[in-house]
Amino acid sequence: MVPPIPAGWRSVLAEEVKKPYYQKLQKFLQKERQKHTIFPAEKEVFAALKLTAYKNVNILLLGQDPYHDDKQAHGLCFSVRPGVAPPPSLMNIFKELQNDAGFRIPNHGHLAHWAKQGVLMLNAVLTVRAHSPGSHRNKGWEIFTDAVIQAVNAKESPVVFLLWGNYAKQKMKLIDTKRHVIIQSAHPSPLSANNGFFGSRPFSKTNVALRQFSKPEIDWQIPEQIKTMR
Repeated sequence: MVPPIPAGWRSVLAEEVKKPYYQKLQKFLQKERQKHTIFPAEKEVFAALKLTAYKNVNILLLGQDPYHDDKQAHGLCFSVRPGVAPPPSLMNIFKELQNDAGFRIPNHGHLAHWAKQGVLMLNAVLTVRAHSPGSHRNKGWEIFTDAVIQAVNAKESPVVFLLWGNYAKQKMKLIDTKRHVIIQSAHPSPLSANNGFFGSRPFSKTNVALRQFSKPEIDWQIPEQIKTMR
């Protein structure tokens, strides 16, 4: 099953969850969870919406699928649980952050610090079968997350959209570029980071745009994870 829409988005997405495709998606996920391990856990499927309420969205960072290996995905794009080694794409994000803004690379890959500041960290597909990348594509999630993007686009207050890679760039058609700012580049994956992600400076560009909107800048520095003694 899919958990209820978080309170900060419920009124915005109320009509969406009534649509036939969403009901079909619910049934699909119910069957999948009965037969397979699905990431992230059911309670974390809408973590991005829970941590960043609609009224607080100033930035939308779009990913594609959740991580499909054990203990990684927890509902925020590119982020992993505390204590889990950052995957290669996330390490490249940290390298660019260091080069762009001079911040240190943190000792973990948990990005909730960004989400709590108004960065909606949305994957286009919100679930995946364990160890089976792309297994939940074209089941309805893309329709739902397109609706989320369109809802953010409808905000009166301007938003920065961070679109990394060709898949994310396809969503430009949902965004009013006269009102919002799009910052696009190659994907941070090791396959493409050297072809346009490194050197793109998305973090400083985002803060420049936020200043122009008279909005608070993002503190991109991820706090260090405190290691407790056992």
